[in-house]
Amino acid sequence: MRIASIQKEIHRTAKEKGWWDLPRSDGDCIALMHSELSEALEDIRNSKLRIYFEGDKPTGLPIELADCIIRILDYAEKHSINMEDALYAKMKYNETRPYRHGGKAL
Repeated sequence: MRIASIQKEIHRTAKEKGWWDLPRSDGDCIALMHSELSEALEDIRNSKLRIYFEGDKPTGLPIELADCIIRILDYAEKHSINMEDALYAKMKYNETRPYRHGGKAL
């Protein structure tokens, strides 16, 4: 499945589950993406580095990273942003950048 297809499926599910019934600001959407990364950081801090289950619910670092990607792709689809094209464009550009982008430490 291509990224564009996954993006459409993610957004379809989000709409079906009511996540777009009420308007959400761009800031709210970005904050929700950020919250998933914060949860990923907590999983790293707590050494929850693999997928594990709490009942039927998958959790752990890989799941929080997936949640962030899901939120990004959902937002992108809502706003007609082709993330597949954006990813390829950015990857191509990154290949032209110097080692560590000219000396960045982090």
